[in-house]
Amino acid sequence: MEARAISRYVRISPRKVKVVVDLIRNKPVGVAMGILNNTPKAASEVLIKLLKSAMANAENNHNMNVDKLYVAEVFANPGPILKRIMPRAQGRAFRINKRTSHITLVLKEKE
Repeated sequence: MEARAISRYVRISPRKVKVVVDLIRNKPVGVAMGILNNTPKAASEVLIKLLKSAMANAENNHNMNVDKLYVAEVFANPGPILKRIMPRAQGRAFRINKRTSHITLVLKEKE
């Protein structure tokens, strides 16, 4: 039995999300929430919201015990890239890629 939550089109680079994601993988839910609350990264806010959503899904949809939950899987895949242009010297234009992420978080119960 597993409960999952997916956040799509998050306007943060998957490379930046993966740094925080690696901190909470295979941790109990309470420990993961503590780590995210004390991590000064932009991705931690998004992951807190996602973790709360997955916990609510586990409790309400799958009748799982919240105290026994742990982060079984969590990963960030790249989403579509918003391509923007920055004007530069002598009439040139440089491309700016505003990257997005699709973040998936899976919770399972410990036996």
